[in-house]
Amino acid sequence: MAVLAAGLGFSVPLPAAAQESIKMTMAAGHPPIFLWVKHLRETFIPTVDAELARTGKYKMQWTEAYGGTLAKIGSELETMQQGISDMGLVATVFQSSKMPLNNVTYFVPYGPADANVVTKAIEYVQGLPELTAEWNKHNLVYLAGFCIDNYGIATTFPISKVDDLKGKKIGGAGPNLAWFKNTGAVGVQGSLNTFYNDIKTGVYDGAIAFMTSAVPAKLFEVAPNFTAADMGAMYAGAVAINKGRWDKLPDEVKAAFRRGANAYKGTYLVEQSARIEASQAAWLKAGGKIVKLPPAEQAKMIRVIPNPTRDWIKQAGAPAKKVLSAYMDSVRATGYKFARDFDKE
Repeated sequence: MAVLAAGLGFSVPLPAAAQESIKMTMAAGHPPIFLWVKHLRETFIPTVDAELARTGKYKMQWTEAYGGTLAKIGSELETMQQGISDMGLVATVFQSSKMPLNNVTYFVPYGPADANVVTKAIEYVQGLPELTAEWNKHNLVYLAGFCIDNYGIATTFPISKVDDLKGKKIGGAGPNLAWFKNTGAVGVQGSLNTFYNDIKTGVYDGAIAFMTSAVPAKLFEVAPNFTAADMGAMYAGAVAINKGRWDKLPDEVKAAFRRGANAYKGTYLVEQSARIEASQAAWLKAGGKIVKLPPAEQAKMIRVIPNPTRDWIKQAGAPAKKVLSAYMDSVRATGYKFARDFDKE
């Protein structure tokens, strides 16, 4: 653009609009060796930057803090609430008391093994006002969820029947410890960051794990027996942002964040699917064993546990019934049949 200089008869260019720089601190308790953190760095951030570069009005200044350097596992929510970080991953699986509705899948074990099916169902559930209210309660805005692949059990001992679990201590994230009630096993709170050392030092005899994380965590070195128990893929957390920061962002930046979230979700699922078979091969190559739990024992595992949704509904309150039905019905709409209809018992 140009204006006519007064009385001079020639044009003078106007200065270009200044680019606004926006600082943003991204935090996660897990390190980038795990896909849900890796794609913050490799997908979400580059997508946002590319979107904003289209107009050049805004430029992000990212500070990335992963692996517990700013937010420990299980404290990401509080770190974001307090403004220590602006955004990042909230591992909802470790927030069962504060965000019970977000943990719905963990109270429906032995569901779909396909993380794509679970992801689509969770995206539907996240659209319910009850879920939005749960995020708002903690001053957070949900951007994109991530699901982990089919759970099994990595142990120091072989498992061929349910009775092999008697007296054994099994590490888990919290909600999934209920999957071992009435099996004779003792559940112990842990996480991917602690499983290796805890098993190595005898704190417990194994852990509930999924293959794409068990390999980078090198669990094959301390718990080489992986039992494919088909406990299901689970929604474990989400990319979220402090609501106060979100509300102040320009619409163009919000739109870029939404596109970044969609790209994160899609790329994460693609790499996760590709990694499952490769992870199984890597587990075996490293000297580990993978054994499928016999169908009769699988059925027994499913049958003996008390319905996990009952205690969950008591804790989460009346909205939990609606969320449970919405999730299970959304999965059923794909043609999947649950081994136990926990919502109808």
